[in-house]
Formats: sequence, C-alpha cells, structure tokens
Amino acid sequence: MTEYHTLPSQRLSGAVRVFKPAPAKHVSLGSPALDIMTDLRHSHVATITPQTSIDQANMYMKQRGVRSLFVLNTDHTLQGVITATDILGEKPMRFNQDRQLKHSEIMVADIMTPLGSLEAIAIDEVRRAKVGHIIASLCNAGRQHTLVVDEDSDGFPVICGLFSLTQIEKQLGHVIPLTEVAKTFAEIEATVVAG
Repeated sequence: MTEYHTLPSQRLSGAVRVFKPAPAKHVSLGSPALDIMTDLRHSHVATITPQTSIDQANMYMKQRGVRSLFVLNTDHTLQGVITATDILGEKPMRFNQDRQLKHSEIMVADIMTPLGSLEAIAIDEVRRAKVGHIIASLCNAGRQHTLVVDEDSDGFPVICGLFSLTQIEKQLGHVIPLTEVAKTFAEIEATVVAG
C-alpha cells in the first residue's frame, strides 16, 4: 500500500494576490473556430431538469454566471436547451396567454427549445472552420448559441461543444448584430468593422 505524506506549507503574510485567469483569447474572423468553442469535454456543463420552474432556472443561471442551460431528463439524455432570453423574453407571456398560469408555475419544459428544434454542427466541420463561418451560421439561424456534436465510441451522438455569440463578441472585441444575416466573410467583416 502506498503511503502518503503531508506536503510542506507556508504561512501567508504581506501582500498576497489572487491568481486571475487569463483573459479570453483575442481572435479574428480568420482564426480557427476551435479558438471560440466552449469545449464541454473539459468544462462542467450547467444542466437543469424539465420540471424545474423558470424562476428557479433563471436564479441558477445567475448563480452559475451562464446564459443557457442544458435540459436533461432523469437518464441524463438531452431534452433541450433553455436560455436567459427564453426566460426573460416573450415566451413565458405567450405560453401564459393559453394556460392562464402564474409566472412561477411555468416550467422549463414549457418554454425550452426542445431537442427536435436544436441544430448542431459536426466537430469535423468545426475543425476545418474559421470564426467567420461560425458567426455566419449563427446569424443565418438567428441564434445566440449553437451546439457541436461528436460521436461516442458506440456511434451515438454526444454534445461536445458550444458556440455562444456573447463569447465570440468578447473575443472579437465587437458586437455582432443578429438582425443582419451576413453569409460571406466580406459581409461579416463589414459588419464587424462598422460596429
């Protein structure tokens, strides 16, 4: 049996700073798309159940500092995605018009984007793509997020990454308006330079 020994420690005094993580890597439209992908294979994914109230989901997003949650069933399979825009936008009001529920009674399942409406880009496409391609894809779909899918060892699809327009804007240093559907690098560059 291996023995473990205590590690040497030191008493702290004077001016001690807390390590700050490096800022997000600055990218350009021609940078590899992988530079802006949140790799879910190396980070903890924020999840919620379909039966959670949207008020609780909103509170959880604030606590985690995220703007979207994966909605997982009890067997941990993806059921959909819910975003802060879903919760704070018109979806709850439209849902309420038909059902006459209190806001606190609306569940994540009622307003999430269900699995059948989600789109994902294959990781093999992402490996060959540039940042501009991802922006064009998000703008064309009119979405803030898109998923990246791979296959597990049994050939089943597994979500391995996520692109967020907010994260891309931070790394680019420019706001990207979703209302303009830019499809070519030149159109994207003109939009970014104008912003």
